[in-house]
Amino acid sequence: MSIQMKNIQFPSASYDEWKEQAIKALKGKPFQSLFTETIEGVTLEPLYTQEMLMDKLGDNLEKQISTIRSLKDSAGFKISQQVYGETSSQFFTLLQESVERGNDCVTIHSRVPFKWDEENLTLLAKYLAENTFKLFIENEKDPILNVFNKINAPSVKGFIISHQGNMLSNFENVRSISINTIPYHHDGASVIEELAISLALAAKYAEQEGSYEKMISKSFVSFAIDTQFFLEIAKLRAFKVLWKAFSKAYKVDKPAAIPVMAETSLRSYTKADPYVNLLRAGNEAFAALIGGADYFTVHPHDCLTKPTEKSIRIARNVSLVLKEESFVENVLDASGGSYFIETLTADYAEKAWELFLEIEKAGGIDAYTQSGQLQARLDRLFESRLDAVQTRKDSLIGTNIYANPADEVPAETNPQFAQIKRLAIPFEKLRVNYKEFKPRIAILTYGKLKDFKPRADFVDGFFATVGIVPEKSGEITNIEAAKDWMEQANYDYVVIAAKDEDTKLLLPSILELQPKGILVDVAGKYKQEQEEWLEKGLNGFIYAGQNIVEKLTEVLESLKGVQQ
Repeated sequence: MSIQMKNIQFPSASYDEWKEQAIKALKGKPFQSLFTETIEGVTLEPLYTQEMLMDKLGDNLEKQISTIRSLKDSAGFKISQQVYGETSSQFFTLLQESVERGNDCVTIHSRVPFKWDEENLTLLAKYLAENTFKLFIENEKDPILNVFNKINAPSVKGFIISHQGNMLSNFENVRSISINTIPYHHDGASVIEELAISLALAAKYAEQEGSYEKMISKSFVSFAIDTQFFLEIAKLRAFKVLWKAFSKAYKVDKPAAIPVMAETSLRSYTKADPYVNLLRAGNEAFAALIGGADYFTVHPHDCLTKPTEKSIRIARNVSLVLKEESFVENVLDASGGSYFIETLTADYAEKAWELFLEIEKAGGIDAYTQSGQLQARLDRLFESRLDAVQTRKDSLIGTNIYANPADEVPAETNPQFAQIKRLAIPFEKLRVNYKEFKPRIAILTYGKLKDFKPRADFVDGFFATVGIVPEKSGEITNIEAAKDWMEQANYDYVVIAAKDEDTKLLLPSILELQPKGILVDVAGKYKQEQEEWLEKGLNGFIYAGQNIVEKLTEVLESLKGVQQ
């Protein structure tokens, strides 16, 4: 039987044959609905084939793959866990624990609740001398830099992330030229901007150092990895393709690999439902592992408020589990040869190189920033991201969809991450406002359960995003009963959920009542009746594709106006 199975061959199908079957399955929907336009302006196709890939890259495919595989700085995926602590005693206890339990790169942000005094610096120097490290510093006068006055071993290895260039010339293996794209990522940048900016920053530092060789010996690049799994894999791979092209412009045909530091993006992290951040972190860490990052930091799921010893341990274990159980680390370029990812890698590299040349033509990254062009570009992208989340074109699980009404938004904020522009912030603010105001909200469910349930469930989910569970009238099957319910209703706001024909029959009678002190909305669009119903006193409509934040803000303001 097993021999027969080995000899079985399945007939191959052409793209056109697949397309024909796909069109049948769509049942009238256009085939183009299967194509997805990303924020980067790249169109994701529903199917990628070997022929499509070869048509795009041809002989360059082998060059792309070999470039990516040759520019991996380290053999593995190093865990770079950030150390937290409310006191110096707790900080160093957790630091020791992290080293003992698999932390490959001691990661420290200089902004801690305690002072970097002589005693703490002396203790820190011991760890930095014995372990690879990554330090986030505020500026060249940061007190934590005094630790290097206490380190006698010039062979120490580490990385310093700052806005300044090279600062530690006496330590050959400490890289302090940080090509850091993470602030741009959190400001709204897409993959294209992140990649182009990484090259523009490298060009700036090469000029400052006086040569490409001096720059590369002290440099490393940092990326934040977001939730778009395959796109983030392609981002890290595309960087290596671009790095070779960038090096070639400096007459370097065989560039040295540059260390790639990465971390979970906080742009999609949420405060109200922090455990979903664990899912995001696992997805992002796995993308970074497959994409070829050298060092990776998983931010604890509650890092926006106050990480605990448990959440820090869980964050570290995310990377440990991926390393030990996926075996991806044992494979060189695990996604290499994928028709989809290789195509996406090439698309990103092409578009990012064009933007890099545009930045250089404008005078470099500093001139491009000072002209306002960069910020305008980032602002447009961030607004586009916000709109996609607020209209549910993009899902932010636990926030704009599948939200748990019982979730609370912690008042506490971790100052280290307070300034990050997160997509969930508008929802979190609304949730706090609704909790303070405590409006009484209900759904008038008219007709049979099977008829009103889809819209009633939609309205339920709509208000779950701000922590409200509307009460429901239950089945009401005639207009008089509906009018009686409205007259006796002790609510501030009522949404009518029914199928179209029932709503058109019921609503005129409800509006004739002019329920005192009650705002009335309807679930659905009703374009033809819209103007007439609004004139007769309807407050508005709730429907799919609507901007949730704008609608819920309007409802809250209207309710406050009625109560005043």
